[in-house]
Amino acid sequence: MLKKLIVLLIVSFTSCGVFAQAVRVAVAANAQFVVKKLALEFKKKTGIAVEVISGSSGKLAAQIQNGAPYAIFLSADMAFAETVFKAGYGLALPKVYAVGSLIVCSSTGADVKSWKSLISNQEPGKIAIANPKLAPYGKAAEQALKKLKLYENAQTRLVFGESISQVNTYVLKGAANIGFTTESLVYELPPGASFKWQRVESALYAPIKQGAVLLKYAKSKNYTNNKRFFDYLFSAEAKAIFKQYGYNTT
Repeated sequence: MLKKLIVLLIVSFTSCGVFAQAVRVAVAANAQFVVKKLALEFKKKTGIAVEVISGSSGKLAAQIQNGAPYAIFLSADMAFAETVFKAGYGLALPKVYAVGSLIVCSSTGADVKSWKSLISNQEPGKIAIANPKLAPYGKAAEQALKKLKLYENAQTRLVFGESISQVNTYVLKGAANIGFTTESLVYELPPGASFKWQRVESALYAPIKQGAVLLKYAKSKNYTNNKRFFDYLFSAEAKAIFKQYGYNTT
């Protein structure tokens, strides 16, 4: 009887998510903090843990195609999400989970409201952007600079981060005079941080539609839990949290 009781308890706890393996989510660096917040809220509701692995979208896409055990991929654009799906690693077509906003910012006191003049006048100081080949926010920054015909003026001062997280480090530590990054950074800073920012006009870059893919690996471990978190990303509660971090939702 005791053995039967133990077995019943294990089954009961497992069904509640207590012993279930965490949902493994590969998330673009720009969205790592909002996804961690979503993971906390999801665990409160369901008891299911979510493990967040962050990096540049390009590197995460490459890891997935090399067999990385991720259940969900949250890219900073649709292109990398579609690349993963077309390569045969997705269970369904990618969906837009958020639309990002590009900002220019500084912690050195630079007048970011006049950022175009700072660049065109070749003011001293480094300009940080993420690698456009790996990070969609870097691609958006490159598009904006080229559309304004400022890229050549900026080129000798550009410092490329591997991901948006590295750009944020350059900016917050003052290693770059100004940087182009995600608006979500603004809502992650501690109160009173020395930080100035300005939105880059959305007409200067292609919309940053961020894509989510439920991966084939999701079926190998705890598919029900993986699918529950994927669906949660599109819930009214999740959309409200995305908006708190400066994202638009569809």
